[in-house]
This record gives sequence, structure tokens and C-alpha cells, in this order.
Amino acid sequence: MTNLEIIKSTYEGKTSEENGKNLATFAADEISWTEAKGFPYAGTYIGLESIFKNVFSRLASEWIDYKFAPEDYIWNEDKVAAYGTYSGTYKITGKSFEARVVHIWKLKNSKIVCFEQFVDSQSVNYALK
Repeated sequence: MTNLEIIKSTYEGKTSEENGKNLATFAADEISWTEAKGFPYAGTYIGLESIFKNVFSRLASEWIDYKFAPEDYIWNEDKVAAYGTYSGTYKITGKSFEARVVHIWKLKNSKIVCFEQFVDSQSVNYALK
């Protein structure tokens, strides 16, 4: 698989569970995952256990139909950028949002070593209030 195909597999599976399994398959042991400053889950998490605990489990439990719809990808050897739109409804407030986002992925030897999120957090944070 190319690095682009690896990253696409984390977004374009038949289910979110399949996407998560693909992420787990291709993640390096010490993967670094950075959620943008200003985003509700902001911070850098190291390792899949920390990422799933601090990001994915919260997204699954706090939101209805939270998703990232990739619009396109930019690929250059060991770096892949995916850009598109987040959307979802916050369970507590019932407010929905859409936000533009870019994910930057870095890979080494077909393993994901780094992820960084860039997002317009204003609409996300508005949904929380």
C-alpha cells in the first residue's frame, strides 16, 4: 500500500469501526496525535490507548453522528494531508455544527508516526454552549 492508501483507509472504510481498525493496524507504537489548540479535545496524545481515550471515545460518547467528510488529499512521499468538513450534533445541547478541517499525517516505513489537526474551532465550540 502507498502512504496515501494507508491514510485513505482510516477514513474510507465501510464503517467507523473499520476505519479505527485500519488506524490501529498502521499506527506506530509511539504515534503522536495533536488536536488543535481551541478545539474541545486540544492537546497532544502519545500512543493509541491515549488517543482512543482522550479523543475517539469522547467523540463517540458526546456527539451524535460526528464525522469527517474528506474532500480530497494531498500526498508527498511520507506526508499526507486530508481536508474536508467535520459535522455532528452535541448531545447535551442538541446543537449541530460544520467546520472546515485539515489533517496532516506523517508516516515512516508504512507506519503513521504523527497526526496534526487544523480546524476552525469556533462553530464546534458554539455547539457546546
